[in-house]
Amino acid sequence: MIINKKIRTYIPQDLKMEWENLSPILEELLKREINAVGELEQWLKDKSELEAALEEDFAWRYIKMSCDTANESLVKDFQYFATEIEPKISPVANELNKKLNDSPFVNDLDHDKYFVYLCAIKKSLELYREENIELFTQLQVAQQKYQSVTGAMSVKINEQEYTLEQAANFLKDTDRSVRQNAWETIQQRRLADKDELNILFDELIAMRHKVALNAGFENYRDYMFQALGRFDYDVKDCYDFAVAIEKEVVPVLKEQAEKRQVALGLTALRPWDMEVSTTGKSMLKPFHNGQELIDKSISCFTAINPSLGEKLSIMKANGLFDVESRMGKAPGGYNYPLAETGAPFIFMNSANSLRDLTTMVHEGGHAIHTFLTANLELNDFKHCPSEVAELASMSMELISMDNWDVYFDNEEDLIRAKKEQLADVLKTLPWVAVIDQFQHWIYTNPNHNAADREVAFKQIYSLFGAGFADWTDFEQQFGNLWQKQLHLFEVPFYYIEYAIAQLGAIAVWKNYKENPEKALAQYLDALALGYTKPMNEIYETAGIKFDFSAAYVKELANFVKDELNKLG
Repeated sequence: MIINKKIRTYIPQDLKMEWENLSPILEELLKREINAVGELEQWLKDKSELEAALEEDFAWRYIKMSCDTANESLVKDFQYFATEIEPKISPVANELNKKLNDSPFVNDLDHDKYFVYLCAIKKSLELYREENIELFTQLQVAQQKYQSVTGAMSVKINEQEYTLEQAANFLKDTDRSVRQNAWETIQQRRLADKDELNILFDELIAMRHKVALNAGFENYRDYMFQALGRFDYDVKDCYDFAVAIEKEVVPVLKEQAEKRQVALGLTALRPWDMEVSTTGKSMLKPFHNGQELIDKSISCFTAINPSLGEKLSIMKANGLFDVESRMGKAPGGYNYPLAETGAPFIFMNSANSLRDLTTMVHEGGHAIHTFLTANLELNDFKHCPSEVAELASMSMELISMDNWDVYFDNEEDLIRAKKEQLADVLKTLPWVAVIDQFQHWIYTNPNHNAADREVAFKQIYSLFGAGFADWTDFEQQFGNLWQKQLHLFEVPFYYIEYAIAQLGAIAVWKNYKENPEKALAQYLDALALGYTKPMNEIYETAGIKFDFSAAYVKELANFVKDELNKLG
């Protein structure tokens, strides 16, 4: 099935995204008379149509650039939007928000339908500062440099060149000397760009701090809590959550690390000993190439529910995947919604490993979310907070496990894969706490230098086990680990959501094991809401609690531990 963009009813079908074409449309929206609530709703739909077109245009610029970071033409296309279109739209968008907020008919809008949306508009008006427009443009361009630097990273092992994602497979080799050589080679490559990335990060911190000061905040942390719409929890809750993870999850992982050390027959675990299987068997290979990963994932999603597999099949038919790792490609993985098309694009760096399987089902969960919200009336209704977006993806990682036999030919490999996945579920929580607490420190100490930052990272990571490895003789590599986390450079403060959503995902999976049909229906119903309801109501619709108290962390960590024990 070939999909096309939705037919536009307000803006021209062939609108070229240049300011001279956009300006008259924005002017019409600003000047249009609104004399009834029905006219206000039509105005909102027309505004939404323009926003969706702009978002999809920007999406393709970002996607194409990240698929080929060395292509200067694609980088310039992205930068054109960031420097020539966004800065001009921003003040007009603020005026449009004022027009809506000041309309005499705004209170006549359906309260339930528009409540969350109007709260977001009010918050946007509060935070808007004209002097930040230029800073946002500079940030958009500067943040992209991280992709250029890391996308160019590669290493030679056994006289063959690999991307860092491909080279990471050697960390699963049963020969310890092979693992150590690969680990040291990868780390040395990262250290080669350490200073360049530190300089870039210093620039980003300075600009972000200025944004916060301009908006009347003491620091960027407090500004971002408002900008991200974190109305359901505060800074103290984040610190308490970290303490709960340290108390309830870290001891479980410490116990697993001790078992790993015994199983591998080592006197101490080193950083290159943390990924290899303790069974003495070589790494799992759930597929052989990107095409097979896509096809097997379609089969897996079809087994969960035929409508889910159909959605991934639509993406395949429309060329909406780029999954294989290659030189010059940006690191990481993402699902990018295409606002007009109503489908997403999945980008990742597959190196034919189990982690790639989990990345695919994770991004596949985001993709299902995109499809389910595609027909919501306003584009902004689809803009879910990350705590909801990541619930979609992380729940799918766990729900899909019942159908991982699609990827594995024998029961022994299937059990191994499930055990590794559940161990990773628990490992996610402390790493998220580390990155979140590190960001709290970074932005409440904006005048620190690179050396201070390294010390702070080491102290925070050590509280959460530091990966449960002995880092002797590798202090530099230890202190530089944070640089591999793309979010710190490109999407600041977007990380605690993974831990909140991970708890929610465990709860969804717990329900799924008890009643698959009901739990799946609740999960899909929650995703279909988009952001038309408050976050706690979306979690309730999914049949779970929006909760990250110490008691809840303990309950769900113990559930995962019990499921791990059942697997043997």
